[in-house]
Amino acid sequence: MTFVIRHLTLFRSIRSIRSISNLFKMLPKSIQNLIDELHKLPSIGPKSAERLAFYMLYRSEEANNELADAVAKLKGEIITCETCGTFTEKSPCQICESKERDKTQLCVVEDPLDMIALEKTGQYKGLYHVLGGVLSPDDGIGPDDLKISELKNRAKADLVEEIILATNPTMEGETTAMYVQRELKALKRTSGRALRITRIARGLPVGGDLEYADEITIARAMEGRREY
Repeated sequence: MTFVIRHLTLFRSIRSIRSISNLFKMLPKSIQNLIDELHKLPSIGPKSAERLAFYMLYRSEEANNELADAVAKLKGEIITCETCGTFTEKSPCQICESKERDKTQLCVVEDPLDMIALEKTGQYKGLYHVLGGVLSPDDGIGPDDLKISELKNRAKADLVEEIILATNPTMEGETTAMYVQRELKALKRTSGRALRITRIARGLPVGGDLEYADEITIARAMEGRREY
């Protein structure tokens, strides 16, 4: 009986795959090409790609042209800030150029999205330095692939008093923070600069329960406690 059920399930799966395959053959090539390209985007599965493609078919030609124009201009008009490494339309970027920012603080992040997340809080008023990723030997990303030497040059040349390491609390993020910390400490020794090197606090998220948190998160929360 189990043998029959197993083969019946397999037959249905094969028939389903064939049906999907036949459906794809029915689609015009231009639609299938669009689905394939959308599927290459992060977090876009095949179903989402199909829905987006057909949604675009129902949109006005003007709306689709505006989207195509925005995508086309993305590479042509966006450059990297020569100072901090974020994406911008002019260099230096708005933050680096601002006279209202605290030039004694430099926050080191992995990518521009992390920089945006910190800006949304409205709490940080210093400058930024975007590394452009994290150390990942498995992916062939080493120190020379990140903007670490540029960070050291800024620490030497600028009026920086504190460097805040704000890489993500992942294995790669922690490894990168430790490497950058070691490089900056060596810079302190050779240059004799009074440079503070700090790490952003990590702990329990707002609304989170202790019973569902892992041991490392709870330990970090205890280490980062402060006067109440």
